[in-house]
Order: sequence, then structure tokens, then C-alpha cells
Amino acid sequence: MNAPIATGLSYGTHPIIEHAARAVKIALEKADITQAESVLLFMTPEYSDEAEAAVRLAARTAGCLQVSGCIGYGILTDHDWILDSPGIAAMVFGKGTAISPRTSDTADAFLSFGTPHGFDPNWLHDTAPHIGAIASDPLGQGNYTHWQGSRIKPDNCVELAINNVNAGFAIAQSFKTLTSPSVIDAADGLDVVSIENSPALDVLLDALPASIKKSELPLHLLLGGVTFGQTDSAISEGRFHLDHIISTNPESHSITLTSELQPGEHIFLAIRDTYSAELGMRQAVDNATKKLRDKPDFGFMFPCLGRGPSFYGGRDRDIEILRESHPDMPFIGFYGNGEIGPLKDGNHTYQYSTSLGLFKIKNNQ
Repeated sequence: MNAPIATGLSYGTHPIIEHAARAVKIALEKADITQAESVLLFMTPEYSDEAEAAVRLAARTAGCLQVSGCIGYGILTDHDWILDSPGIAAMVFGKGTAISPRTSDTADAFLSFGTPHGFDPNWLHDTAPHIGAIASDPLGQGNYTHWQGSRIKPDNCVELAINNVNAGFAIAQSFKTLTSPSVIDAADGLDVVSIENSPALDVLLDALPASIKKSELPLHLLLGGVTFGQTDSAISEGRFHLDHIISTNPESHSITLTSELQPGEHIFLAIRDTYSAELGMRQAVDNATKKLRDKPDFGFMFPCLGRGPSFYGGRDRDIEILRESHPDMPFIGFYGNGEIGPLKDGNHTYQYSTSLGLFKIKNNQ
């Protein structure tokens, strides 16, 4: 018997609240239920002024008050993605599969999302796994309303317990490393001057593929990653922070990043790459499935807004890869600006990544 969980997606040329009812109705019909115990509802930014009315309509249509969600830069389900038009995505949960507001630490996992100002840093120190994203535009701003229990949340922060499930989590990165982590010898403000006794720009140029060396440097794809903890396993375990390389300076042979780094820190150089991103997504799906040790009933997927169709040339390969692996599995998410996922004994906010969670209802085994 299939779990009573399904998604619905509705969109058009105008942000009318009827899309909320339509998305919920589609999901209810696919789940073969007439009433939901809980609903996840994500909307595009065009609904900033109509979010409350849309949430209330979704609650009436679903026949429940446990409607939670937020406005995201873009939204997605197992059916499609929306980035360029007003739309609403819904996932309905039937009897025995509810997500609920966090009231204790007994849940198997937690679904968490908030704005940059509403993000709760305590999530990162929680020993229970979290999945989710920071809802904002590319500049870390945006009027991205959040709701829980069918009510708008003034703190723009939502934390939900995912109950009665086995879970498998994984993170898909979207870059290829060019160098291993190396010590910064000299830095001046935003400029990294020297790495391992060599001019930083020379290190970068030596590491670039030959095809790129012959053309203008693709600065929008170049990154510097600063590791923390044990350096040997930092990249594979996700213990790093990424910064853009915003300029190269031939006069000083330095490179300029988006934040200040200090001598003694370890940095690796990387380039964003669609092939590496696809490979990383396939590995993430495989890893999450292996951790689950079963066929999943549903999933959550939160890609960075720097991935998705704009990165893959008009297609969302992350969605396609997940659908190829689990063609009948409902999943939902939104494009964020900071992806939340487990890291060792806590949780972490990732960059240019996709945070993936696959879930199996325990009483369906």
C-alpha cells in the first residue's frame, strides 16, 4: 500500500490565491484522500501580498489547520519547477504520516527553514538531523513570509518534526576542486597574497584546466573554500565555507575574495561545474538511498538558487536525476540561499549545494 502522501503544483500568469486550492486538490487526488493531516505549502515571491489569504484557502481545501511553509525564490516538486511565473506547490500528508510543529526532541528528523534574519542558529548544534534551507533572494534579502499552523509567523522561522520515519540524508556539491587545502601565508583584507610560499594568483592559474587558461577567467564560477577542523577530510565531510573569487590582480599576483581570510587558515580553490554537480547529485541520491535501506515514500530537496535551471542551461538536472532514481516518489522543496543538512553530530549550512532527504514511513514496512 502506498503512503498517503502526494504533491500538487499550480501556476499561471498572475498570483491568484486559487492556485493554493488547486495545488492542494491535485495532491489530495493523487494521494487518494479527501482530507489531509498536514500540508507543506511553498509559494513564489509574487505572493508576498497574498500569502495569508492563500494559506487560509489551502487550509480550507485540505480540511486541516496544520499548513506550514514559506515563500521561496523558486519552488519545485516531483512534477516540475517554477522560477519565472507565480505558482504554489503543495505536499499533503494523510493519516499516520503527519509532520507537526516541534514540541520535543523525540522526532526522527526535523524540517527547518527561515529567512537570513529568522534563521535559528541552534539548529546547527542540534544532534537530531535537520533538512531545509534559508529562504531569500540572491542578495540575502526578500520579503519571504513564513507560516505554520495556517498562521503567518512574524519571526519568519519554521521548525517541523518529521514523525514515524526512517531517514536518509545526503548533500550534493556543485564544484570541482582545483587544489587541496593549503595554508595561506599572507593576506591583506580581502586579498589572499600567498599560498604555501607561492603567489596566490600563480597557484590559481597553475591549477586551472588548459582550456580555461586560453580564455578569459570565468570569475563567476571560481571559488575559494576555507576549511575548518581536520584538513585531510574537510572537503569530503563538508567542513568548509565557500567564497567567490571576485577579481585577480596581476600587479600583486593576489586574488580577491568576498570575505577576509587570515594567514594560517587553509584554503582550497575550486570551480563550479555542471558535470561535477550532476555527478554529485547522483552520488547524493545513491548515498541517501543506501542510508535509508529501503524504497522511500517521499522526499525533500532544497537546491541552492545558484544551481537549478539557470546553472544547468534551462533544465533542472537535480530534479531529473532524483526522478530517474525514484520515479514514483513525491518530493517537494524550494530554491534557497543556504542549504541545511546534517554534518557529523550536528547540522550545517551549505553553499551551492542541494540538500536531500529521503523518508520511509515506519508502519509501511
